Amino acid sequence: MEYIVSARKYRPTTFDTVVGQAALTTTLKNAVKSGKLAHAYLFCGPRGVGKTTCARIFAKAINCQNPTAAGEACNECESCQSFNEQRSLNIFELDAASNNSVEHIKTLMEQTRIPPQLGRYKVFIIDEVHMLSTAAFNAFLKTLEEPPAHVIFILATTEKHKILPTILSRCQIYDFERMTVRNTIDHLKAVAEKEGIQYEEQALAVIAEKADGGMRDALSIFDQATSFCQGNITYDKVIEDLNVLDTENYFRIIDLSITNNVSEIMVLLNSIINKGFDGGLLIQGLAKHVRNVLMAKDPQTLSLLEVSDQQRQRYQEQARKCETRFLYQALKLMNQCDINYRQSSNKRLLVELTLIEVAQITQPDDDASAGRRPKRLKSLFKNLIQQSQPKPAAPQVAAAETPVSQPNPQNQTIQSTQSSQNTPKAPMNQQSPANAPTPAAKSTSLKNIGFSWTKIRQDGKPSKVNFSDSLSDGKDGQPNDQLFSQEDLELQWMSMCNRMTEKQPQLIGIATRMKNMNPQITEFPQVEITVENELIKQDMEAIRKSILKTLQLHLHNSQITFTILVSDQKDQGKKILSRREQFEEMRKTNPAVAKLQQEFDLELA
Repeated sequence: MEYIVSARKYRPTTFDTVVGQAALTTTLKNAVKSGKLAHAYLFCGPRGVGKTTCARIFAKAINCQNPTAAGEACNECESCQSFNEQRSLNIFELDAASNNSVEHIKTLMEQTRIPPQLGRYKVFIIDEVHMLSTAAFNAFLKTLEEPPAHVIFILATTEKHKILPTILSRCQIYDFERMTVRNTIDHLKAVAEKEGIQYEEQALAVIAEKADGGMRDALSIFDQATSFCQGNITYDKVIEDLNVLDTENYFRIIDLSITNNVSEIMVLLNSIINKGFDGGLLIQGLAKHVRNVLMAKDPQTLSLLEVSDQQRQRYQEQARKCETRFLYQALKLMNQCDINYRQSSNKRLLVELTLIEVAQITQPDDDASAGRRPKRLKSLFKNLIQQSQPKPAAPQVAAAETPVSQPNPQNQTIQSTQSSQNTPKAPMNQQSPANAPTPAAKSTSLKNIGFSWTKIRQDGKPSKVNFSDSLSDGKDGQPNDQLFSQEDLELQWMSMCNRMTEKQPQLIGIATRMKNMNPQITEFPQVEITVENELIKQDMEAIRKSILKTLQLHLHNSQITFTILVSDQKDQGKKILSRREQFEEMRKTNPAVAKLQQEFDLELA
């Protein structure tokens, strides 16, 4: 006996046996019962969902001489028998993929003039109609709009967007749905029972997911699995035959991620890759798995899981263990990995880093092994500053508000000359000046914090330093007239430039120039900046008040003044050096700077 594949052997012959298209088949049956038939139909949808099959069933029912009360063909009249024996002269099938020229359409139009010899209608089924050329479509238009009364056209296509709008407007359009996993599993069960094949429902679920919504694909894979399994379709044999990654790996990865077990995840990833599976497919499958776990957390979204009943229970069990925040973050990380996977030169490292980050989502922030940078860089700077500064002794008597003259640092770093242990205690009746500098006002330099100018220019991290965390303000929110050094001035100047580029895009140009300028303390607290020409000076004068307020706020000194000079006004014979030129001069005079740059592979931004 000749072997027939399941996709042909179990092809539906009636509307009731069509799977997954209940609304559409009901409409066609009602049209047959009422006799209200259009002259042109367009069946569109993905592959293997029953477009051509429904077209044949519909054509057969139209010409049936004794249709049933439900609108089905009787399969007993001469028209039905001739169709079943493939000798009907009233039903024509044309493959538009190989007959797409104008000549083929003209030949078809000539056949429409001949009335049917048996039955009421001549039905023309044109498959893959989107393959017709533009000239063939135009030749087909007039006949499609006003065909003879005995002609009905049924067009089928998988790509409706390629059909001319003038063709679409002349047809009744039926959109076929993709097969759901549940419908596919039920149909495969029926086929397996008819064939006497034993099966596991989980194995049929793998076949249904592999088919991706096409029943013809599902039946083809079913035949392949049947040959491999020799009549007993099991889950293990199916994933081995189809080379599908076992979903148990996904469940295990998520369980290990919840417990922050990175080591076992790396071992599991290595075993998966050694079996020949691609890292990108692993990330895609894991993302789909996490999405299913997220859907299983809410009973309202549980119906969105297109899996077997056994798998649905496993998803619910894992959903109880996972926090919603963890699932959201994991989906975000895997989506980013999927986007960057093709461009990555080291794809395995990208997958490993993604899985490590997923495993660290639930890890405490204070765990030293978490491997993450601090979430608040501001608090990190605050701790570094406070650790490097001694705590001032609490005053015994309230200090009187007495003005104190400020020293003149003359571009030198102001440092405390005595430690808090060597400072003599003030008598009980002695008054302390309110504005006298305290140990807390000790200058904080870049070397104490541990950041270079390159780091500042690249990402502007020190711009987030807020000295108000360690220094107190004066009355009514006004800053105290605190002492500041040249390094403090340069640090806040660069931070201000970084904030300008981030928050005010219209000032990017002037902010970039300001990064190469050198603010100087001339006579404390007077600050002076030298620019190259008048145009730059005019641009800076426009924002001069904002610059002054920013410096007064972040340097905690309301007495600061700000002056802008042009280079030829200050020193016509001296060249204004840029940051790079200054660095080159430092490297020439101090070889240790060049050695430091070479050892740490530093770059000047």
